[in-house]
Amino acid sequence: MALDDRLGASGSGLRRGLRDALGTLAATPRLLVALDFDGTLAPEVDDPEKARATPEARTAVERLIELPRTRVALVSGRSLGDLEQVASFDDRVLLIGSHGIELRLDEPDDVLDLDDSEREQLDVLGQVLDQIADSLDSVWIEEKPAGFALHTRLATERHSRFAHLVAVNELKAEAPDAKVRLGKNVIEFSVRSTTKGEAVEHLRRYTRASAVFYAGDDVTDEDAFVALTADDLGLKSGDGPTAADHRVGGPAEVAAVLTLLAALRESATHDAPGTN
Repeated sequence: MALDDRLGASGSGLRRGLRDALGTLAATPRLLVALDFDGTLAPEVDDPEKARATPEARTAVERLIELPRTRVALVSGRSLGDLEQVASFDDRVLLIGSHGIELRLDEPDDVLDLDDSEREQLDVLGQVLDQIADSLDSVWIEEKPAGFALHTRLATERHSRFAHLVAVNELKAEAPDAKVRLGKNVIEFSVRSTTKGEAVEHLRRYTRASAVFYAGDDVTDEDAFVALTADDLGLKSGDGPTAADHRVGGPAEVAAVLTLLAALRESATHDAPGTN
């Protein structure tokens, strides 16, 4: 299917604007392609362990990996171990897990070392959230290195609202220093604070990128969109308010955009060869 068809009925002006923006971005000296995973490369599924990038997205990412002066990174709220399992890309793909708390770059992994106060807060978080999850159907807890995620995707709307309300109120009293981050059908509590915007800035410095392409679908990706500069390009996947430059309908359209970006970047790097 052609890119114009994949981009849907958003208007020919937007389609042309996105194409032009991708052409300009592809010519940058050093490109960083940073991507959220769930809802961006992979369709949302009820069982997070079964999430996989679409075949077209995987092919586009693999093409980008091979190009000179081009780096690809995944920036996810998932724990690093979970992200490695579901993404299973080449080791040349940089990985950011837990919204930037965990890193897998080119060198050995950074070690997350919590202090005594943080470990105490983590114990309290776990106890409170376990009680909430045990009391409601289809509400479950995901353990992360510096916190927990309360998932309500499979719960009724009533149980979801109740779980969020009780969790926030209980933890205000029991763990007032915990950081709270809202997402789609999930609320995360952490003893450390970082954002995807900070993660993108770290990756920009690490890769010495002259421009960044960032694609994401969740509320937490807005921090990354806000961190982008005039030379960068932000792509929102799906509905909802956004600070991104452009929007597409979902993972299938994101894959089409990445395919076009890979083709444009291949042409640009072939015309202007250099070392990686």
